[in-house]
Amino acid sequence: MKIIVVGNGKIGFLLTRQLSEDGHDIVVIDHDPQKLFFTKEKLDVRVLVGNGASIDVLREAEAGSSDLLIAVTNSDEVNLLTALIADKLGCRSTVARVRNQEYDKEMNLLKSSFGLSLAINPEKTCAKEIFRLLQFPSFLTRSSFADGKAEMVELIVTEESRLSGKRLEQISAIFNKKALICTVDRGGEVFVPSGNMVLQAGDKLSLSSATADLPFLLSCFGIKSQGARKVMLVGGSATAVYLADYLLRAGMEVRILEIGRERCEKLVETLPRAEVICGDGSLQEVLDEEGIGQMDAIVPLTGIDEENIMISLYARSIGVKKTVTKVNRMEYLNLVGDVNVGAVASPKLLTANEITRYVRAVGQSREGSVETLYTLSGGMAEALGFTVPDSVEYLNRPIMELKLKKAILIASIVRNQRVIIPSGQDVLMGGDSIVVIADPRRKIANLTDIFLENGGVS
Repeated sequence: MKIIVVGNGKIGFLLTRQLSEDGHDIVVIDHDPQKLFFTKEKLDVRVLVGNGASIDVLREAEAGSSDLLIAVTNSDEVNLLTALIADKLGCRSTVARVRNQEYDKEMNLLKSSFGLSLAINPEKTCAKEIFRLLQFPSFLTRSSFADGKAEMVELIVTEESRLSGKRLEQISAIFNKKALICTVDRGGEVFVPSGNMVLQAGDKLSLSSATADLPFLLSCFGIKSQGARKVMLVGGSATAVYLADYLLRAGMEVRILEIGRERCEKLVETLPRAEVICGDGSLQEVLDEEGIGQMDAIVPLTGIDEENIMISLYARSIGVKKTVTKVNRMEYLNLVGDVNVGAVASPKLLTANEITRYVRAVGQSREGSVETLYTLSGGMAEALGFTVPDSVEYLNRPIMELKLKKAILIASIVRNQRVIIPSGQDVLMGGDSIVVIADPRRKIANLTDIFLENGGVS
């Protein structure tokens, strides 16, 4: 696909890297020549210095013959105007980052008025992800497939887990075909495990399961599935407002710590059912005074990553069961995996991944193309969603007879609204929604890419 990325900030660079790795023809527009030079040298893409909302600049970038324009500058107004002009010039699809909460309330009107195919709000996207994690506090990540019927989750095996010290073949019997361990991250090495592997405390697991069976999955690990009921948010950002609204609607108690008095007054007006406290949540004595130890979950949402990380570390040290740490700087994401901060949410990464999934969905017209994609274990594995075509060679053959490439795993099958955790005897049928685990270096774009040869059959 011919794609124009307007805005070469952190999200723009991350998007450009992901999309160029997928083989798309990319043009990046930004007003900063130094940033563009770095992007060109690192990613080998075409760059254009200028205002992305300029008709002349967009024409020079060939917007009229492009398949997609993605506007991710720091200005909502520039993003919307850029998308509108690109649409008028003939660009097939447009995506814009829109962060203003007032604009978000009228998003349907804005999309139709500005010709937007997709509008994404990073703060709202991050809040939704954190809310999903708080519903099942033991999970580090949750990824949905097949319209929410199947999930891929990540969790860590603890010393107290009833599965610690057991072989995978023993665990399969405990799961009773309701879950499948897809990958194990042990000491930074990620692999698809064999049946004789013994789980150890500290292992990070990726598991597939029906969404309805998530409580059962937790019970297998000896974990109570009750979600968080009392949640403290540190920092009254836009993400905090969206998240607090979701939590209050779900019947949870919400306490917000915010240092700015004017912002506190605005929060009280916007969220009358939340408890808003004006104080510096980066100070341990303030956290103690406001009852951090009685909370089920702590979510640091300040604008300073280092503060967020330290707040989560302190909360974990005094026994808070669930923490979700917001991290903006991409270079911190791998580092925080080595310290005990619990789950991590990155608005920039979540935004880039959502746009990348959209690009993959609209850019692949062949049957069997990737429909959804999520990263596992910090990007060292991928979970990909496909719909099985109706007329292919590998239908109705036991999975154990299919010639799959090394380290490829079929993790789940959704058929007629029912989730199947497959064994070697199960078969693929036309119309099935399936999840495949693969090494991201394989660049799987179509279901046929998981097979060695001849469509996977002899």
